[in-house]
Amino acid sequence: MITSLDQLDLSKRYTYADYLSWQFEDLVELIRGKVVKMPAPTTLHQTNSTNLLVAIGSYLKGKQCKAFAAPFDVRLPLPPEQATNDKVTTVVQPDICIVRDLEKLDKRGCKGAPDWIIEILSKSTASKDLKDKFELYQHAKVKEYWVVYPNEETIIPYQSDQDGKYIAFRPNPFTKGEQINSHVFPDLKIELSEIFE
Repeated sequence: MITSLDQLDLSKRYTYADYLSWQFEDLVELIRGKVVKMPAPTTLHQTNSTNLLVAIGSYLKGKQCKAFAAPFDVRLPLPPEQATNDKVTTVVQPDICIVRDLEKLDKRGCKGAPDWIIEILSKSTASKDLKDKFELYQHAKVKEYWVVYPNEETIIPYQSDQDGKYIAFRPNPFTKGEQINSHVFPDLKIELSEIFE
């Protein structure tokens, strides 16, 4: 039985079945089978996350979709031929994810791609969020991906084009004082001055 992260061989690749058997408290993600430890978030990170979740959650109230904040397991990708736990090799913990297809939800999280994911960058996660997760979410067909830069007080939102590739909403980031809207939910408008207090 694995009761400590130190017991894992980090050069090895693991599956979701392995992940479910671990008995330690550290938060980790599996990225294509590789274990990635998640650092504790900063106060600034959590403030931005809470403010975004409140704004999105208020909008979603009464709608047939749900928003979740980390820790929340999202298993990617999950085509029918890879639906078993011993085949899934990617389990991520997005800072925020929004799921419209409630059939994707089970007691362990989301099996398949949410419609919209938001990641809030930190020094230790920036490379993973901007490269590995960008590619994973694009490949898994997450329709919308927002990258939040808390220190700069900016957001760069991406949406899938007709070929399934991410394109930024516009050339420049959205900054504090501006309003941003979602392409998945076009009538949702978020004031960034309320996110970056």
